[in-house]
Amino acid sequence: MLSRRLLLLLALTCAVAVGNLYFAQALTPLVAAGLGVTPDTAALAVTATQVGYAAGNFLLVPLGDRLQHRRLLAVLLTLSGAGLLAAGLAPTLPLLVAASAAAALTGVAAPLIVPLAAGLVAPDRRGAVSGMLASGSIGGMLLSRAFGGALAEALGWRAPYLVAAAAMLLLAWLLARALPPGTSPSAPGGYLALLRCTLQLLHSEPELRRSGFYQATVFAGFSAVWTGLALLLAGPAYGFGARAVGLLALVGAVTMVATPLAGRLTDRHGPDPVNLVCLLGTLASAPVLAVGALGGAAGIGALVAGTLLLDVAMQCGMVANTTRIQSLRDDARSRLNTAYMTCAYLGGSAGSWLGARAWDTARWPGVCALLAAFATAALVWHASAVRGGRRKRALRGGRRAGR
Repeated sequence: MLSRRLLLLLALTCAVAVGNLYFAQALTPLVAAGLGVTPDTAALAVTATQVGYAAGNFLLVPLGDRLQHRRLLAVLLTLSGAGLLAAGLAPTLPLLVAASAAAALTGVAAPLIVPLAAGLVAPDRRGAVSGMLASGSIGGMLLSRAFGGALAEALGWRAPYLVAAAAMLLLAWLLARALPPGTSPSAPGGYLALLRCTLQLLHSEPELRRSGFYQATVFAGFSAVWTGLALLLAGPAYGFGARAVGLLALVGAVTMVATPLAGRLTDRHGPDPVNLVCLLGTLASAPVLAVGALGGAAGIGALVAGTLLLDVAMQCGMVANTTRIQSLRDDARSRLNTAYMTCAYLGGSAGSWLGARAWDTARWPGVCALLAAFATAALVWHASAVRGGRRKRALRGGRRAGR
């Protein structure tokens, strides 16, 4: 059984593990100054984090269907803590990039914890438990930039990595003591069979591909914006430090209220209408954010409004996408989630890299144009998918009428 104390510990683990993927976005200017590289080059550490997490989702999360969760989580959290420690001590950018990728590769606690917790409670409690874990993940994502930015300004850019490493090692020890031993699901076949199943699901399930594409494009735009935002706020238009990026991220706390509402709307109306509103919201955030290039009070107001709109659209769209894929096959939910999250973080890593390139080429307007392009691509696919669904329903209706 899942006690309230254990649930809180699992939610805290999700918060810390997910937060470790985002605090580096607030540190890019400080890393660049500390290691003597340009800001767009320093952003490679952010890109490496997301590439590593995408790889961890694909290569390691399926092991949750084969290995005991207690041991698996303890080992992965320990390895992730070691990677963060190496990143905090890295003397050069290439070593920082490699250590960041390694820490993210093994920092896949959240997607392992969700099915673990679901197996420890009755079916009528799984929604509430999933909501608690999702709130932990969102809270970690939002607070990590504020934490990282404030700590880095006070103690240098290495401090957030070192504190995060200590937190991961402590959580590894706590979970090794708190988790029950018999929490290992079973799946037929070996490790390679698990990986093949993930690829086969992407090939055989068009709704999985669609959901993965939506999240990949929106998350790419989101990552591009937050990569460029640190550079914009530190530049001549504002002259702010890393702490400002973290404080700006806190406006996204509204998503912790918006996502349960998105879940209820998805249950009532289906994922497609929710996806449409979220994709339109993502597109609408681009021109709002573009006003931020003006600087001053008007620019700050635009950045607050634009990042809030983008955060809510991304997180609520994820609720709709997850609902869609979890209804596809009851016997492969973990592997469906593996395929979906791998697509999402590959998109995020591409967005971070392209965001740095867009900043280098066209500064903040280029980053906002990139966000708009990603949102437009998702909307084109959505319109095509909805038209195709209507055609299929009409054909089925015509056949029934003909009988």
